[in-house]
Amino acid sequence: MSTLKHADDHSRGPATPDHRIVRALWPVLLAAVISLFPFTIFSTFLVPIAESANQETSVVGVLRGLGGVAALLTGIALAPLIARWSAPYTTAASLAMLAGTSLIATIGTLPALIVFCVSIGAATAVLTPTLLQIATTAYTRRGDSGRAATLVTATQSLAAVLAAPVIGGIALWNGWQGALWVTAGAAAVLAVCFLLTSRAPRPGRTAGPRYADAFGQLRRRTDLLALIGIAFLRTTAFMGYLAILAAHYDDRFALEPASFVLVWSLSGASFFIGNFLAGRWARGGRRRQKLLLGLGLVGAGVALGTVFTTDLLPLALTATAVLGFAHAVVAALITTLIAERGDHLTAPAFSINAAGMSLGVFTGALLGGAGLALGGGAALAWTLGIPTLLAIALVPAATREAAAAEQASG
Repeated sequence: MSTLKHADDHSRGPATPDHRIVRALWPVLLAAVISLFPFTIFSTFLVPIAESANQETSVVGVLRGLGGVAALLTGIALAPLIARWSAPYTTAASLAMLAGTSLIATIGTLPALIVFCVSIGAATAVLTPTLLQIATTAYTRRGDSGRAATLVTATQSLAAVLAAPVIGGIALWNGWQGALWVTAGAAAVLAVCFLLTSRAPRPGRTAGPRYADAFGQLRRRTDLLALIGIAFLRTTAFMGYLAILAAHYDDRFALEPASFVLVWSLSGASFFIGNFLAGRWARGGRRRQKLLLGLGLVGAGVALGTVFTTDLLPLALTATAVLGFAHAVVAALITTLIAERGDHLTAPAFSINAAGMSLGVFTGALLGGAGLALGGGAALAWTLGIPTLLAIALVPAATREAAAAEQASG
C-alpha cells in the first residue's frame, strides 16, 4: 500500500498524467466505488428486501431517507474533526462500519434495515470527504491536487452508472443478501489495506483547526461558502430533475420503463464524461475555471428548460445529455476549487459540502413534486430552474481569490 504515500513532492513542473494519479490512488478510487454499493443494492432489490422484512415496499423505501438524514447530521457535526484524524485510519473505520452494517442488513428484519440505512449514511458522510482529503494531499501541485479529487468523483459517477449491472451479476449468488455479503467482504479487505498503510505526515503540514475554530474560519471564507452554496443549489435542481424524469418521459413521450433505462444510461454516461473532462479543463487557471463554472450552470439551466418544454423526443434526449454533462462540469469545478483553495479547511469544506448536497437531494425531491403538482412542463422548468439561477448569482463570490474572500467577509 505504498501507493498511498505522497505521489508528488514537487509543487512545480508539468502536470501529472491521469494514469499516474490513478495508479497512485487506486485504493482510494476502489473505496469510492465500494461506498456506492450498499445503497445501490438496497434500491435495486427494494421489493425482495421488503418481502423479507414482511413490510410494505413503501415503508422500506422511506428508510433510504434515514440515510440521507444521517449523512447530513454526521457531515455537519464531524466536519471540523475529519482534518484532525488520521485519514487512512478514518477510511478504514468507515469501511469497517460499512462492512458490518451490510452484514446486519442481511438479517432482513425492519430494525436491521433501519440500522443499515442510518449507519451507511453516517459512514459515507465521513468516508467521502476523507477520500477526497487523501487525494488532494497526495500532491503539492495545485492542478494535480484538484485533478486527483475530480478523478475520485469521476470514478464514483462511473460506478453509479455501472453498479446496477455489476450488482445484478453478483446477486446471481444468493440474491440481495449475497450481494451484501460480497460488498461487506470487499470493504473489510480494503479496510485492512488502509490500516496497513504507512503514510508519513508531509513536512510543514499542521493539524487541522480546533472544532469551534474550524467553523469560524470557514465562515470567513466566502469563496468556500459560495462554492458550498452552489453545490447545494445544483444538487437541488439536478436531483429534483432526476426524481421526476421517468414520470415526465412517460407522460410526454409515453416511454416504457424498459426504454427509459436507455435515457437513464444516457444521463449517467454524460455525467461521467463531463466530470472526467472538466477535471482536466479546470487545470487551465482561474479565468478558465470561472468560465467553466458559469457556462456549466447556464448550460444546465437552458437544458433543463428544454427537457420540460419540448415535444420533440430527439431534442429532449439531446437536452438530457447536455444537462448531465453541464451538471458534471459544475460538480467537477466545485471539487477542484475546494481542493485547490481549502488548505487546512479542505476536509471540513468537503464534509459540509457533502452535507449540503444531502440536503439538496431532499429539497430537490420536494421541488420536483411541487412542479408536478402545478402541472409539470413549464412549472417544472421554473421550480427547478430557480435554484440554478441562484447558483449563477454566486459564481463571482465562488471564484474570488481566497485572500479577497477573507477580506470581504470581515
